[in-house]
Amino acid sequence: MTEPKKTALTRDDIALRVAHLDDVKAAEIIATGATIEELDEAIAWAVGESDEMGKLRRPLSGVTAQIYDILTISEEPLDEG
Repeated sequence: MTEPKKTALTRDDIALRVAHLDDVKAAEIIATGATIEELDEAIAWAVGESDEMGKLRRPLSGVTAQIYDILTISEEPLDEG
């Protein structure tokens, strides 16, 4: 069975999920080749909704970890959109 084709993230996909994210960070996220699911998981970790994920004992890795780093390397707290 073939794997479904990955749909590339757009600036609009990111803007719907993260308020006040500058264009440079949005471009960095898009460049990771992330899926919407990976973006959503990274956002959940970044805004502190990681309790459930912590229970699963699944650390961040790969693209999700890259997005998390992009979102959290800032002096301002992340605002969910």
